[in-house]
Amino acid sequence: MLTCGRYSDVMQNQLAMKRFGHALLFLLVVILLLPVADGLAQPDTPTETVENTETTQAPPADATPQEQSVPEAPKPAPDSKSDSDGDNEQQTTLSKVWNYELGSPGGTPIRFNQIVIALLVVLIGMWLAKRITNIISGRLVRVSKVSESVAYTLGKIVYYIASAMVILIAMQVAGIPTTVFTVLGGALAIGVGFGAQNLFNNLISGIIILTEKPIRRNDIVEIDEMEGKVAEIGNRRTRIRRFDGIDVLVPNSTFLENNVINWTLHDALIRGSVGVGVAYGSPVEKVRELMLQAAKENKNCIDTPPPTVLFTEFGDNTLNFLMYVWTQVQSPMDRKRLESELRFAIDKLFKEHDITIAFPQRDVHLDTLKPLEVRM
Repeated sequence: MLTCGRYSDVMQNQLAMKRFGHALLFLLVVILLLPVADGLAQPDTPTETVENTETTQAPPADATPQEQSVPEAPKPAPDSKSDSDGDNEQQTTLSKVWNYELGSPGGTPIRFNQIVIALLVVLIGMWLAKRITNIISGRLVRVSKVSESVAYTLGKIVYYIASAMVILIAMQVAGIPTTVFTVLGGALAIGVGFGAQNLFNNLISGIIILTEKPIRRNDIVEIDEMEGKVAEIGNRRTRIRRFDGIDVLVPNSTFLENNVINWTLHDALIRGSVGVGVAYGSPVEKVRELMLQAAKENKNCIDTPPPTVLFTEFGDNTLNFLMYVWTQVQSPMDRKRLESELRFAIDKLFKEHDITIAFPQRDVHLDTLKPLEVRM
């Protein structure tokens, strides 16, 4: 039921995005056709000229003087002329607003219709870039058998390139000249030096992380005493999902400026350890044998490297042993889950063979040469 619900949610999201894209395309077509409709709605001036010439024709030569002196009554104008004049005024107002000039930086006029079309190009272009990125990443994983982290990195690079192309195309549509960057260069440099320094630091750090790959998607990392799985590497921050299901957003520069433990940088092998203390007088060889038996019976312990049991020390009250095992991890909890299973198995085997897991003890010796003094 849960899988079906998630599949239904995905289908609904895809349908909503498809409808949104169709609506944007329809709006763009309507806006592009407005100037054409305005040109088609212009008044038919040649017909009026013909009508005027017909009303002002000269009288025939054989007409009497009275007939020549009496002018003909003007023909009443049709009622449709006033309606067409009102429509023409509305079309003219709309055309003025649509073609309103907002400014002319660098001598190039920028009109209202250019800005609107450029914004639509940005919205539709970014949406298409995101869709194309997801399709490319999915096909690389399914068809080319590329790892998910590599496909994610390539998808991000394609998205950045496509976004830059969309912005350049939108600038050309809006009529913004590229020479405007020479004017904004000084202001941008000042902004980087003051307010935007951390922003660009994290942005460049994100690019370095994607290219050098000190951390990758689905890696298990430990930073600032926090353990979790890398869920997403964004433009400015990386999202890490902790063991308890909480998502933590970490700036990208943190991974390059601080010490980071990446448990799965080269492979998914992780070493776990289980310590136990037994009572003095216990058969130490039997303790070692039972601990190795618990590791071999666990299917999550791998044989290479093999499990190892060390007799670490003679403690105050116990003989201390430490066992190291290796396992393949797919989630942050795999190592802790394995260590817990081994402790359950060791406790069960020790009870079956009458080996006592020691606890702190103290021997108290009383001096009986003189009576004990008790005070209330």
